[in-house]
Amino acid sequence: MSPTLATTDMLVVFVSLKMVFSSVGAGYGTFRSGLGISGMGTFRPELMLKSLIPVIMAGIISVYGLVIGVLLAGAITPTGYSLFTGLVHLGAGLCVGLTGMAAGYAIGVVGDVCVRGFAYQPRLYVAMVLVLIFAEVLGLYGLIVGLILNTATARAKCT
Repeated sequence: MSPTLATTDMLVVFVSLKMVFSSVGAGYGTFRSGLGISGMGTFRPELMLKSLIPVIMAGIISVYGLVIGVLLAGAITPTGYSLFTGLVHLGAGLCVGLTGMAAGYAIGVVGDVCVRGFAYQPRLYVAMVLVLIFAEVLGLYGLIVGLILNTATARAKCT
């Protein structure tokens, strides 16, 4: 079945969903963590550099969406793009995008609260990093599932 213009447009929507949701999560994580860092910086400016970890981890979330977006954009061919492949790509995009958004929200909230608490109690730093790692791994799980779904379309042959 040869793709029509509507099929190609749908693929562009599928690829963009990954980036949109992942970037929303990363943007929210950066926003909330930045609020905490700026609030904490007025009390303890010497701790601001150590407090940038939530912002860095939130930025990594959008890279996950970029990776899967590039992989799925490479699947665009003028012929041979089936409905099954399109739906699997939609599922892969939603896995990466929505887990990226959830991870970004978690990183933002934890980054905001823990960075402010870190200004008062420096021992909170280790707990903050551990919780941020567990929040980041949510997005990584979505990327892994998206990659597995992407490889599933390579084996599928729809006639």
